[in-house]
Amino acid sequence: MTQPVESSIVLPQETVQAPGRRRLLRAAGAVALGAAAAPFATGVWAAPKLRKITFAWNANAFCLTPIVVAQERGFFEKHGLEVDLINYTGSTDQLLESLATGKADAAVGMIHRWIKPLESGLDVKLIGSSHGGCVRLIGAKEAGVTTLKDLRGKTIGVSDLAAPGKNFFSILLGKNGIDPDKDVTWRQYPADLLGVAVDKGEIQAIADGDPNLFLLEKRKPGVYVELATNLSGEYADKVCCFIGAGGKLVREEKPVAAAIARAIVEASDFTSHNPNESAEVFAKYSPKVSLEDLRKLLGTLTHNHHPLGKQLRDEIEFYAKDFRTIGVLKASTSPAKLADHVFVDVLA
Repeated sequence: MTQPVESSIVLPQETVQAPGRRRLLRAAGAVALGAAAAPFATGVWAAPKLRKITFAWNANAFCLTPIVVAQERGFFEKHGLEVDLINYTGSTDQLLESLATGKADAAVGMIHRWIKPLESGLDVKLIGSSHGGCVRLIGAKEAGVTTLKDLRGKTIGVSDLAAPGKNFFSILLGKNGIDPDKDVTWRQYPADLLGVAVDKGEIQAIADGDPNLFLLEKRKPGVYVELATNLSGEYADKVCCFIGAGGKLVREEKPVAAAIARAIVEASDFTSHNPNESAEVFAKYSPKVSLEDLRKLLGTLTHNHHPLGKQLRDEIEFYAKDFRTIGVLKASTSPAKLADHVFVDVLA
């Protein structure tokens, strides 16, 4: 009887204990990367060892579900990677510094937070993208805030005055004729107290992300109305979460950086097409959100949209222009030159 193909592949010892699906994916990944396999006297070929990397992420961010999917559904292994996930809860500047200094190899994060530190010259390169749709702006109906124009003269609550929500919606307000510095007031509160601030009348709107806003609306249905998201209008086809890697890794091991980008893009597609299974994979990191709600939340994101190559480089320039208009970037910064500097097409 002919032996299955799998039994003719000699794998590293630690892989023998893994599920058959993982073993096959590892072998497939070796072929996909074009790695050379060493023949033995018996004519049996050995799959090469996986390249170990560290991937920094925030386990509280459900939008990063593709990272867990890539880990648990074999996308990293398929592309020849063995990934150690590091739950990073520090500041964005610290995260990017960890990439720049090689303490971590890659991460996924929001361009709204990353673009200012990247302007400062940190040695981090943007090599791919994952999805869009991570921040929302909601208004309190009782305060008469049901449209963007109703925000004039009102106070918007945020969890951080440098948060993606404040940065993005400052841009959006400006494009809708509302001066984000003069016509509205921004006030910072701990994320779990934003709803309390609305109840007290201290703020009339909230700019934040899910699941925080989702849970707030669920507890008090009918109290809030969605005013906009970072997928509104011209941003409908824009991505917000980018894949970043240390500059040294990109320069010296471009195939590894390419493997990281491919794995996250494929896992993002999987998340888009399989929200139920993806929610189940991420559920263990989400004790405050039910599996059913997690499935709904994944449906609000565009995990099917993750530009690469020139399109991604152009989106970076687009955002750089936006952030320069509200003073996040220096007036002397060239959006085109910044995009050229921070983006590397590792798949070219």
